[in-house]
Amino acid sequence: MLEKLVNGLESFLFRHRLWVLLFFACCTAALGWQASQLRMDAAFVKNIPLAHPYMQTYLKHQQQFGGANSIMVAVEDRSGDIFNPEFFKALKEVHDQLFFIPGVDRSQVKSLYSPSTRFTEVVEDGFTGGPVIPADFSTSPAGLQKVKENIEKAGIVGRLVANDYSAAMISAQLLDFDPQTGAPLDTLAFADKLEQQLRDKYQTPQIRIHIIGFAKMAGDVAEGARGVLLFFVIALLVTAAMVYLFSRSVLLTVLPLTCSLVAVVWQLGLLNLIGFGLDPMSILVPFLVFAIGVSHGVQMINAIRQRVSAGMTSKQAAAAAFRALLVPGGVALLSDTVGFMTLLTIDIGIIRELAISASLGVGVIILTNLVLLPLVISFVTLRTAPTTNAASPAKVWQRLAGFASPQYAWLIILLTVALYGFGLTQASHMQIGDLQRGAPALHESSRYNQDTFFITDHFAITTDVMSVIVEAFPEACTYHDVLQRIDDFEWYARNTPGVEFTASISSVARQVNAGFNEGNPRWLMLPRNPASLAQLVSQIPTTSGLLDGNCSVMPVYLFLQDHKAQTIDGVVAKVKQLAADMDTDKVKFKLASGPVGVMAATNEAVAAAQLPMMLYVYGAVFILCLLSFRSLRATLAVIIPLYVVSTLAQALMTRLNIGLTVSTLPVIALGVGIGVDYGIYILSIMAQKLREGMPVQQAYLDALCERGNAVIFTGLTLAVGVSTWFFSALKFQMDMGILLTFMFLVNMLGAIIILPALAAVFWPKRKLGSEQ
Repeated sequence: MLEKLVNGLESFLFRHRLWVLLFFACCTAALGWQASQLRMDAAFVKNIPLAHPYMQTYLKHQQQFGGANSIMVAVEDRSGDIFNPEFFKALKEVHDQLFFIPGVDRSQVKSLYSPSTRFTEVVEDGFTGGPVIPADFSTSPAGLQKVKENIEKAGIVGRLVANDYSAAMISAQLLDFDPQTGAPLDTLAFADKLEQQLRDKYQTPQIRIHIIGFAKMAGDVAEGARGVLLFFVIALLVTAAMVYLFSRSVLLTVLPLTCSLVAVVWQLGLLNLIGFGLDPMSILVPFLVFAIGVSHGVQMINAIRQRVSAGMTSKQAAAAAFRALLVPGGVALLSDTVGFMTLLTIDIGIIRELAISASLGVGVIILTNLVLLPLVISFVTLRTAPTTNAASPAKVWQRLAGFASPQYAWLIILLTVALYGFGLTQASHMQIGDLQRGAPALHESSRYNQDTFFITDHFAITTDVMSVIVEAFPEACTYHDVLQRIDDFEWYARNTPGVEFTASISSVARQVNAGFNEGNPRWLMLPRNPASLAQLVSQIPTTSGLLDGNCSVMPVYLFLQDHKAQTIDGVVAKVKQLAADMDTDKVKFKLASGPVGVMAATNEAVAAAQLPMMLYVYGAVFILCLLSFRSLRATLAVIIPLYVVSTLAQALMTRLNIGLTVSTLPVIALGVGIGVDYGIYILSIMAQKLREGMPVQQAYLDALCERGNAVIFTGLTLAVGVSTWFFSALKFQMDMGILLTFMFLVNMLGAIIILPALAAVFWPKRKLGSEQ
């Protein structure tokens, strides 16, 4: 049935070659125009698991207490002392400029110049206070000295002013939309404005500007991603050189490369057509589509060249190759596509976009490299060079065929089991989340991470903050038991490893109470009288971010030393334990808001998705291989090497200190999806020979003679192409390059070494059809 369908499709396509090629040309032109309209698209909400319970809390209170999408701008005086006229002039200008950039929530802009930045002190008559920078401020020595005193009274050293007085901070929350247009905020354009309107405009030999936050990080990643084009060109040239070495023909080099580029154009055009942009984190997918296209194109030109050498015309050879490769190639590409589609089960927008992008790209390869390529080749005249040294490759294949002999097969399987055991031991130590300071997508030497390190080293608080939201009832902050419960929670949290500083309405209220009593530290306590508590709380404005309008929601801020996976896991575990112990019917401690709260939710979503994703990927590949080969043992012979390599890749991540994150999680699925191609191409020939009654070792030798060159070449070409990513300005691209290079090479070796050994054990005497 399947053979009749393939023959009918081949007859139709090759009978109407010109019309089919015209159809491809029209589609390419239309989708090429669509691809030209594609724009970079980075949005904060795409990077978070919106359905996670932490994010439900985050979104519920985002408008009132701000979210995790914040910007921090540190203005540094290189002399090490901010108290000079030039610095305060620059700080005021940067504050005002940031305030008026579209997309900034102006009510959440905070600096020394903000009216809400106030100090309070105890005097003989009670309390006095005012703005840290008074209305009549002047940059005279007396004026600067007055501001310094106010800063110390306000207790903002380490928060809005550096610990060593070398810099001052301006922080702001971002809106989800552009207030001028009403459209979603263009994060990358906003990042460019930060550079142009802040750093470029106000940085001088004396004043240095440091900017961190998601929007700025996304902008720097996008800037680094523009370099991907260079790596694409390099990979194209390297691939062209290797294809030429394989084919020894300029024409057979240009055609598969061109069809693979057509696949990329179709992919990008379809993305724009369905309303998607190209996120910096998924900009590597077009290269993978190109590489996969080349690998299948090489199989096609290899099959055509062999048939031309046997005496066929180009058209006959192209038609025969189409019939031979449509099913195995289609199954391999469908396995890739379905494997990538399993990433849609992960509730993180950027991973879902990557899944859709990769699935579209691999899906169109079925058309461009299994249909378009043979049709184009059928119009050209191919000349093959005489095979003067055919004995040498035959000797190589005969030696490799020994892997399918009983005496070597068991040894290979025992070594594979040992290697798997070692890999599983190492993989069990793989951590989920970021394992380095700063933005993990960028190198430590990047400008963004250097800005991060400066702020971390000079300020007590950074963007590594987690907010635990205390949900109670109206006027809850006037009840002693509620504030005492919050105070106890904060004390335990403050003494958790990884937490450097905490803040809540409870700790501030205790300080206010001491102030009411001449600053005596003995009064650093919470009074039990509701009227006294109400008096204390009335001194804390809602603009402080410590309470809402009716005092029913009160965040507890935990400032962490970093956002490494180990730090976040420890703090989250402690908070969960405290919440379980301290929650009542009326008071709930809920995780989480703030940047680290988002990271914690993302890490948990990645951890929860890891096993289901692997099950879905392997389940999809398993079913497609089973339908294709109609043999359980043949399917296992393809799947087992893939699983061993996936485990070894996770072990490699552990050894190289690469955490499982949003950017590395899809790599395993990509590696499995692409790696299955080698086994399918090898086993499709073996299956045919085994059904004819041929011994396993001879069947494997025939498969090597027909497709061995193409399989080994494909593995090397893919590995060399992604190995250029080692030199990328983006660390996540470098990490992906290392992992994909490993998986491409080792999956190829698994298909060449482990698969035939398994076949020799599975079918010691019987042919493939004997499943009894």
